[in-house]
Amino acid sequence: MMSRIHLLFFGLCLIISSRASAQSQTEVEIRGEQFFINGKPTYEGRVWNGKKIEGLLMNSRMVQGIFDDLNQETISNWQYPDTKTWDADRNTDEFIRHMAEWKSYGMLSFTLNLQGGSPFGYSQNQPWINSAFDEKGKMRKAYLGRLERILNEADRLGMVPIIGLFYFGQDENLVDEKAVIKAVTGLRDWVLKKDYRNVLIEVNNECNIRYDHAILQPERVHELIELMKKPAKSGRRLLVSTSYGGGFIPLENVVRASDYVLLHGNGVKDPKRIAAIVDETRDVAGYTPKPIVYNEDDHFDFDQDLNNFTSAIGAYASWGYFDYRMKDEAFEEGYQSVPVDWGINSERKKGFFGLMKEITGY
Repeated sequence: MMSRIHLLFFGLCLIISSRASAQSQTEVEIRGEQFFINGKPTYEGRVWNGKKIEGLLMNSRMVQGIFDDLNQETISNWQYPDTKTWDADRNTDEFIRHMAEWKSYGMLSFTLNLQGGSPFGYSQNQPWINSAFDEKGKMRKAYLGRLERILNEADRLGMVPIIGLFYFGQDENLVDEKAVIKAVTGLRDWVLKKDYRNVLIEVNNECNIRYDHAILQPERVHELIELMKKPAKSGRRLLVSTSYGGGFIPLENVVRASDYVLLHGNGVKDPKRIAAIVDETRDVAGYTPKPIVYNEDDHFDFDQDLNNFTSAIGAYASWGYFDYRMKDEAFEEGYQSVPVDWGINSERKKGFFGLMKEITGY
């Protein structure tokens, strides 16, 4: 007969096994220029105003989903209006609470970043410390816990998060290149071990903007893309890219190394230029058919027939919404300014989600 200890051990193994199998409900693939989820192209069969939507990946910049501030001198900047305190777990809880709502409008992806983004939208100096990595590149458990909760919910919902690792203004919190490499390999191995099959990777946000470490800069960032693509023992590997500042045409080394190409539309006021950037990207040496994705663009005009969103999809590129709380605006505005209201309850947010729902047919 089995002893009580053996029964307990067997039961624990069953629990662990069931949790592991539950972690892979959603799998993303790339086939040519299209994204597939669980073997089917996204927005299967969808055409809008004569534009092919099937295979695209509509998204939003939600980089503060696991935000925290480890600098006690700046943490008071992020107080919630109701409690007058900052709460990192509340932020993640509220993020998760709205994910199903976002998907109901056709949003299949969102960008998180393990070093966030400017919690003021744009900023020159970043005295706060928001990093999932310590100074030697080791993952911080609290950040990993919050990330895991979001990825689990995305897996359940059939969503495909874009996980960014580094953000300029925070990368200098890692002491050297060795620490950067440790951060990359640590995150890669963690995602593969957890068997998340629903994620895309963005090595760093805007690699050509103020990074301290040379390996995060344009000339060498492809080294980290290749490192992140190294497979697990099972042979499975991650799908990886990186981004540049608004309007920048990706360089050959990144285009060749990337599984999909990331663009930013910040600073691009003319919607026609958004489409031209896509065309020029396809002309870069080394380009082969692969998805092109805008995952950051702070232009709106969603009530107009031609805007950056519609121009991007007209060129068969996915588009991503970037919104922050501008001067003197209410708490409800923006998704990057901390603290964040993750609901769809401002005119800009409603404009984006409404147009996305129309385009995707959700």
